[in-house]
Amino acid sequence: MKSAGEGVGLQVTTVLRPWAALWSLVIGFFMILVDTTIVSVANPAIMRGLNADISAVLWVTSAYLLAYAVPLLVTGRLGDRFGPRRIFLAGLVVFTSASAWCGLSSSITMLVIARAVQGLGAAMITPQTMAVITRIFPRERRGAAMSVWGATAAVATLVGPILGGFLVDALGWEWIFFVNVPVGVVGFVLALRHVPRLETHPHRFDILGVVLSAVGLFLLVFGIQEGETYHWGTIAGPLTVWTLIIAGVLVLGLFLLQQARTSNEPLLPLRLFAVRNFSLANAAIAMVGVSVTSSSLPLVFYYQLVLGFSPTRAALQLVPMAVISGGLAPLVGRLVDRVQRGVLATVGLSLMAISLLWYSVWLTPDADLWWRLLLPSALMGVASAFTWSPISTTATHDLAPRDAGAGSGVYNTVRQVGSVLGSAAIAATIAARLAANLPGAGSSASSIGAGSLPPFLHAGFSLSMSQALLVPAAAAVVGAVVSAFFRSRAQAPTDRDGPGRAQEAATPALPDPVQ
Repeated sequence: MKSAGEGVGLQVTTVLRPWAALWSLVIGFFMILVDTTIVSVANPAIMRGLNADISAVLWVTSAYLLAYAVPLLVTGRLGDRFGPRRIFLAGLVVFTSASAWCGLSSSITMLVIARAVQGLGAAMITPQTMAVITRIFPRERRGAAMSVWGATAAVATLVGPILGGFLVDALGWEWIFFVNVPVGVVGFVLALRHVPRLETHPHRFDILGVVLSAVGLFLLVFGIQEGETYHWGTIAGPLTVWTLIIAGVLVLGLFLLQQARTSNEPLLPLRLFAVRNFSLANAAIAMVGVSVTSSSLPLVFYYQLVLGFSPTRAALQLVPMAVISGGLAPLVGRLVDRVQRGVLATVGLSLMAISLLWYSVWLTPDADLWWRLLLPSALMGVASAFTWSPISTTATHDLAPRDAGAGSGVYNTVRQVGSVLGSAAIAATIAARLAANLPGAGSSASSIGAGSLPPFLHAGFSLSMSQALLVPAAAAVVGAVVSAFFRSRAQAPTDRDGPGRAQEAATPALPDPVQ
């Protein structure tokens, strides 16, 4: 058994370079977030290459998001139990291998399955990034570290379509997945070298909770996304779309009830929601997930099918977002610990809603005015810079180290559930608006997938995409309202928050020598 002095010495040498650990984690985190949006610009090419319709290709994104969201509560606990370093490295292996599988897929079914496995790898990676940050950075420096995490999330979701456009035009849609392989290898080597070995905690896993949450989410997402395909009616026999949706809501309600009554290691520790800022930050990030995930698809379809842009040119329309967001990230990082985070997040989400409404007004079939869409793109970049970092810092700031894995798992689960529902909602909305605005003429999935939209359909298609953007705009408005209620000054945990929370908050985590 090691002495206390030996343990402290190991801790000092292990986490002496927390920023090196952070940047090593950011590589893997950036890669998996890019993959949440990179497919959007490649959808028309995938549809042509694999002879798929729009409903099938939308599952390429939804399968990834669903497989990403469902296990997050478990993988956060796995990091606590076996060490975040181990689970992070294992997740990188799964994600990188699945990326190669995606690129080699010869059918839409195989691609959807590979994307689901890729999502599982992403679920293993994400909670470990926030958990390590929470445990190796002192409270007074955590805001700056979380701003890097938040900026990475913001830039990654915007870079995805841009990178995808270049790769699809230059090499083919398969390369939006192949590009992950060398990045994954580099990320693995850096994480193996720089990510510290942290103290582990024993956990029991709530198998019933896992089953209930997985079944509930699947029923809800499948029902929403496939609703228009079945005209919101019968799927088979007595089974209807609304039956699936209602069943999904009921199962998720049963899951919450079961979690509330589980005293020994619940999958979703509801006690964390007693921390006001944690609860509000989760609600806000869910709306961000809905907004960001659902906004890219209508824009990409509009650019490629109405304006006739190539994937690369369509991606270039999003460059102002990524450049401005990345440029402002350091400034926002410095403001996070000095300015009320609720103010920053409310400003960011309000600007996000305004930019999406601006897009909606200007999505017209007039190809000569394409340049003006760079303006709402620039405003979206400002919005993103002021959104992610304040919310992520608010979510984790008041949590004790022992809650790092569970808290980051919950936070990222909520974000991904928002993304899943946003993906399903935008798919249903696009299908519904096309059916309303292009009745019986070219609104079929096969016509859209062919990428040959006749000019006389441009007006109706543009109107449909414009109306679909109201979904992410509404989500951003809700998020802005929620973030306005963030507590102005974060409070450190006290013993009133639970046994030993104050002591844990002040005590650094010890390394696990055997990890």
